[in-house]
Amino acid sequence: MLEAADGRLAARLPEGVLRPVQERYLDEPRGRYHGQAGLVAAPRSVEEVAAVVRACAEARVGIVPRGGGTGLVGGQVMETGPAPLVLSLERMVAVRALWPEENVLIAEAGVTLAGVRQAAEGVGRVFPLSLASQGTAAIGGCLSTNAGGVTALRHGTARALCLGIEAVLPDGSILRDLKRLRKDNTGYDLRDLLIGAEGSLGIITAASLRLIVPPAGVGTAMLQVPDPAAALSLLALAEGHLAGGVTSFELISGQGLAFLSEVMPELRQPLPRAQWSVLLEVGLPEGLDPADALEGLLVEAMERGLVLDGVIAQSGAQAADFWTLRESLPEANRKIGAIASHDISLPLSEIAGFIRDAGAALAAQGDMRVHCFGHLGDGNLHYNLFPAAGRKREDYDGERARLSATVHEMVVTRGGSFSAEHGIGRLKVGELARWGDPVRLATMRAIKAALDPLGIMNPGAVLAAGRD
Repeated sequence: MLEAADGRLAARLPEGVLRPVQERYLDEPRGRYHGQAGLVAAPRSVEEVAAVVRACAEARVGIVPRGGGTGLVGGQVMETGPAPLVLSLERMVAVRALWPEENVLIAEAGVTLAGVRQAAEGVGRVFPLSLASQGTAAIGGCLSTNAGGVTALRHGTARALCLGIEAVLPDGSILRDLKRLRKDNTGYDLRDLLIGAEGSLGIITAASLRLIVPPAGVGTAMLQVPDPAAALSLLALAEGHLAGGVTSFELISGQGLAFLSEVMPELRQPLPRAQWSVLLEVGLPEGLDPADALEGLLVEAMERGLVLDGVIAQSGAQAADFWTLRESLPEANRKIGAIASHDISLPLSEIAGFIRDAGAALAAQGDMRVHCFGHLGDGNLHYNLFPAAGRKREDYDGERARLSATVHEMVVTRGGSFSAEHGIGRLKVGELARWGDPVRLATMRAIKAALDPLGIMNPGAVLAAGRD
């Protein structure tokens, strides 16, 4: 099968598209999966992507799309089953067009998020999606997983920032829908169907992206709060004071600061003894001073007992230091070594109760450390479990599944999601089957069967292979 695809592809594609299988195409950041591949293709155009897909369809060979490889749920690697073709978008890196007066940019799928942001900044605009992995994460992957990040509170996830897409469907046909329209009611929204599908319905090759005019002034503060409930009240107060102006609202726990002190002692911590703190960023129009706005918010919040202490950044460099601290938390987690990591979201009013009750439930199941942090403003928390001091993550191998089941059940019971921004990939296929609404799952399988009847698009991702 794979040999047949190799022969067809070699005849149809320019030299250099087919590549040897290398380790960099088979790994993923957390090291939980190691992929396999019989071939790697790195096309340079949508027509070459279509040729690859058509040859694989004829030979019944699975395709695993790969962007920057930064996904955290195993969607970019396939461990079992017949060896697939890895289709890398690494050479599709053109910014095809820019319309600053329209606030629109068209980029190919392999452009990194940092590259998109730099292109926008070059014409005085901002692409507001912001992730710690932006130097590596590709925009096609960001759309395929509907990435979130630290600005979703104000600007939405990747889906909200995409106006149109170009994609290759499972039969090799090309969907050319790179529209630049804010309004387009012309039937089913195939753009939104493919965004978040993790390559299981087609391969995004380019996108029309929405840009914004940068705010005239940006202010950043680190604020110590008594507890998560106070943090949520502070969020409501900030949004009331600065309607539409709150860009990011990140929750940081004392456990996270302790991890940073342990593995990155060189980082300066403005509130090193805080059990709970918030990183708040605001962007305001001309005529409004962010420092004054944050000062007024801080005074009122302290009067109400919502803030115990705080530091307002006095320069861009100090604000950058605050963000470096926040964005170093995942790296500190990796160095410590998690038992289990959870990307969850909850209705805002359920968050404080969940943090309280989940901590108690886990403490009753064993000795471990909980690091809870993340995008509190949009309800997305990273709720991660770590070995107790002096123990190793391997000591908990037999407990990982049970602990994650406890966390996810408590999330779903409160009306939340067990996958807020990372997607399903292969890691959470079982959770989707367990917790997904049956009618929704049946509809997803029907869509998969209609668009990909051969089951060649990222087999085993999102929906279990054999049931899609």
